[in-house]
Amino acid sequence: MESYLSEFINILNYKFLSLPLYKIILAFVVLSFFLIARKAFTIYFIKTLRLLTKKTKTDIDDKFLKALKEPLKFLFVIGGFYFFLFFLEVKNAVAYHILKGFLIFDVFWAIYNIINEFEESVYKLLGRFGKASRELAGFVIKIIKILVISIGIIALLQDWGINVTGFIASLGLGGLAFALAAKDTAANIFGGIAILTDNIFKIGEWVKIGNVEGIVEDIGMRTTKIRAFDKRLIIVPNATIANSSVENFSRRDKRRIMMRIGLVYDTPVDKVKKIVEDIRNMLLNHPEIAKDESLLIYFDQFEDSALSIFCYFFTNTAVWKDYLRIREDINLKIKEIVEQNGSSFAFPSNSVYFETPLQIERFKE
Repeated sequence: MESYLSEFINILNYKFLSLPLYKIILAFVVLSFFLIARKAFTIYFIKTLRLLTKKTKTDIDDKFLKALKEPLKFLFVIGGFYFFLFFLEVKNAVAYHILKGFLIFDVFWAIYNIINEFEESVYKLLGRFGKASRELAGFVIKIIKILVISIGIIALLQDWGINVTGFIASLGLGGLAFALAAKDTAANIFGGIAILTDNIFKIGEWVKIGNVEGIVEDIGMRTTKIRAFDKRLIIVPNATIANSSVENFSRRDKRRIMMRIGLVYDTPVDKVKKIVEDIRNMLLNHPEIAKDESLLIYFDQFEDSALSIFCYFFTNTAVWKDYLRIREDINLKIKEIVEQNGSSFAFPSNSVYFETPLQIERFKE
């Protein structure tokens, strides 16, 4: 028995790559332990915590648990490989820098996940200030994410001994050239901030910026995407928008109707007066015409082929479909009024007069 034990100890002390075999076995055992513990952590510990967080009145703990679940699982892998290298007596600084880099990555991964989980809370928080919108909240979240990623990259570079501050300072003229090249990008970013803070428009609104007209699809850090009515996607730099006049058609609560009605010239005066009065009364009693806005119905012009009645009023809705329905109803009612009063609509026409030969001879005499 003692001989077997002695032989077994000798085997464990057998050196492979100048390392005792028992240390190699122990390294793999520890690594396996951490991987198994990772699985158990996922199945039992996380599951138990999830049951506990569901019993609380707030969802903050649920969001934290969801955000930290994957980074915590990855932490077991980092720990397993750390002790794996430790028992293998690996003194390679590069290997430990890699592990430390993974640890830094894991920390910033957790922070990034937390930001993702609390996006909706940021929307609600900024929405309390009234002027802020969902687009502004999204913009702020993008900036925070970029900062987290940037700080994470800087931390990784610093761990590898790269002096980021000195590197940027050493760029000299190259840095100046880069800054000049990035001038337009900076202008677009500040333009995007101006759009969101001034609440010029939101996603889904109908706008016109210069020659560009359509529905806003996205407000980014550099550009705004507008879907034209012919389904073209137009991308406009935010700096251009910030320096242009913007028409926001979605912000109006009413729509204007302005038109002219041309009556034939043989319409008697009393009929013209009656038609004008009937149209005015019809609009004043129409339930979908804005009564608090200007309502102007007047016979104001003698045109070449018609007695022109000027009509100027507003619908009480700005919705395009409803506006067209109301306008159709108004047009039909005006046609009924004109026909009921024994008149008709004029159309462009010319009258030609012929002189007889007798009239010409008399003129010569």
